Amino acid sequence: MNITYHIDDIEQVACQILAHTTEKVILFNAPMGAGKTTLINAMCKQLGINEVTSSPTFSIVNEYKSDKVTIYHFDLYRIQDKEELLNIGIEEYLDSEAYLFVEWPELLTPYLESFTTITIENLSVNQRKVVLP
Repeated sequence: MNITYHIDDIEQVACQILAHTTEKVILFNAPMGAGKTTLINAMCKQLGINEVTSSPTFSIVNEYKSDKVTIYHFDLYRIQDKEELLNIGIEEYLDSEAYLFVEWPELLTPYLESFTTITIENLSVNQRKVVLP
């Protein structure tokens, strides 16, 4: 599935993505500044998260909750190796029933059994392309 969109249409794109995937672990591949966090924010909103979401660049993980879902948003950019990944308690997160939205997921993939990967491509300043399996 490929979706080309203007940034103003991101809410609709988030809805399409959530309707398309049955996985709760979603990995985001894209270059810096491509809009991973912006798309994750829109997906959180579609899942009923009313609080303001932000990038967990320095905290590594942010937790968001609604009455119906829990979402863990990871930014693993600063994680150097598997030991650091284990030290943040990644196995506990993986054993939860929560959604896991993961930016920079390369070190995490060996620990995953099932997941969806979303690739975001920059087409212009305000236009992106999302590729899903």
